[in-house]
Amino acid sequence: MKAFTYTTCSPSLFVVLMVLCLSTGVSSQLTTDFYVTSCPNVFKVVRRVVVNALKNEMRMAASLLRLHFHDCFVNGCDGSILLDGSDGEKFAFPNINSARGFDVVDSIKTAVENECNGTVSCADILAIAARDSVVLSGGPTWKVLLGRRDGLVANQTGANSNLPSPFDSINTIISKFAAVGLNTTDVVALSGGHTIGLARCVTFNNRLSNFSTTESVDPTLDSSMAADLQGLCSQSSDGNATTALDRNSTDAFDNHYFKNLLSQKGLLSSDQGLFSSDEGVAATKGLVQIYSNSSSAFFSDFLISMIKMGSISPLTGSAGEIRRNCRAVN
Repeated sequence: MKAFTYTTCSPSLFVVLMVLCLSTGVSSQLTTDFYVTSCPNVFKVVRRVVVNALKNEMRMAASLLRLHFHDCFVNGCDGSILLDGSDGEKFAFPNINSARGFDVVDSIKTAVENECNGTVSCADILAIAARDSVVLSGGPTWKVLLGRRDGLVANQTGANSNLPSPFDSINTIISKFAAVGLNTTDVVALSGGHTIGLARCVTFNNRLSNFSTTESVDPTLDSSMAADLQGLCSQSSDGNATTALDRNSTDAFDNHYFKNLLSQKGLLSSDQGLFSSDEGVAATKGLVQIYSNSSSAFFSDFLISMIKMGSISPLTGSAGEIRRNCRAVN
């Protein structure tokens, strides 16, 4: 397994980021020291469970990061993706047979409850676990804004309509980000989260055959990579075979994902589209080129975008609740 590495940011950068976030108003009730007296060891407790989960399966880093993303885009960052039930977000098309890591969140919640009962929300656990997953994969760190409370309802319809899809055009993805207060830089930076993790054939096999009336295979997909993927996906009739989102750099959080886009080795259509589609050329290609040349530029924008995303419509004060079990309302 890949050795864990840690990256730190300068204190001055933290100050800049806190000013950025707290000046928005939306996140004004979230603070980095929310649990300093009520649960001072929460970061250590969460980190310990995440470390053990990644030792067991490094892929879990991407899964925990994705849970936070998919949570925040639906009803805001309220832990609603964690709720069980056939009408829940877990069973929305973007999440079913795809979202994972719920058992790890359960383990974190149990450990946190043992440390400070009824204090830390599941929504905050997702935010901390996402940060730790990035750091333990070699990516940047940031101070997580905390104080979210847990939602009382899931929104399967919202998950089906609001979450960006690998089949969406770049303009559609930009619009979905804009709907939750995020901009085009956030689109590209957060797409860089695909530097870790795996994807199922069902999310990209549309690029491998019958692509268009004139092309069998997506012409923006490297031909040797296309042949490899055709071989992989032909072995699985259910489309559940998986491959790395970031070819040749599966578990390392770095800027290799963007380097791949320059050589037509983005796995998902929505990935490669950032560089190769007409809409991408107009809106996102320049940032892809910047990030491919500078991991520090990518890391800096990524952590800012993560803080912004984590501040989407949080429940605070007396809204919502602190769930005892992340899978069910109290």
